[in-house]
Amino acid sequence: MRANQKFGAWAVVLLALVTVITRMNSAAGQNTLISRVDHLVYATPDLSRGVDEIEKLIGVRATAGGQHPRWGTRNALIAIGPTTYLEILGPDPEQPAPKEPRPFGIDGLKESRLVAWFVVTSELERVRRDAVGKGVPLGEVMSGSRRRTDGVELSWKFTDPSAPVADGIVPLFIDWGNSPHPAHSAARGATLVSLRAEHPDVESVREMLRHLGVDLPVERGPRPSLIATIDSPRGRVELR
Repeated sequence: MRANQKFGAWAVVLLALVTVITRMNSAAGQNTLISRVDHLVYATPDLSRGVDEIEKLIGVRATAGGQHPRWGTRNALIAIGPTTYLEILGPDPEQPAPKEPRPFGIDGLKESRLVAWFVVTSELERVRRDAVGKGVPLGEVMSGSRRRTDGVELSWKFTDPSAPVADGIVPLFIDWGNSPHPAHSAARGATLVSLRAEHPDVESVREMLRHLGVDLPVERGPRPSLIATIDSPRGRVELR
């Protein structure tokens, strides 16, 4: 009886130890992932509406960003880390309708939602080449620019946002070059704690993420969803 009791006690201790190690590994993995996130894209059919929704959810009012020439969009930003931000992106009524559909399916949106995320890299061409070679169809590397409301011009290179992979669960990649990072001039008061996703074809998505070396947790779900957990003045909230 005593032997069984000792074995049971050790089993409880061992289980507790495994649980602690698993949680530590999960936290370490999220910290590594978060450090690579450049920004999240919250697309909305109306920018003012999107800004109001986010302010209601997290208690921070986004800073006006600027117009994206040729794409027919404009944005507003909230810093959610030292070099990480939430981009609220919507149609720009001051620009003529673009010849091509606006990125991230904005033209067909009925409700605002997280549609994409970007990972920062200084080796954009290599990352894209390696990804395509492993069967991950990242879009072509292209250039973008916008002028901030204070007149500062930002320019960057990124993989084509009109070519999302796995419904936006696989990240896009971006390189800001010498431009000041948008998080530095964005509204503050919130912090990205974790990022995860759901997708019906979970095995395929996990495989593509593995090829990219991106440790985004993905579980099976009825529809593709990015889920960000954010610490904010309104507490810890989830944004989808």
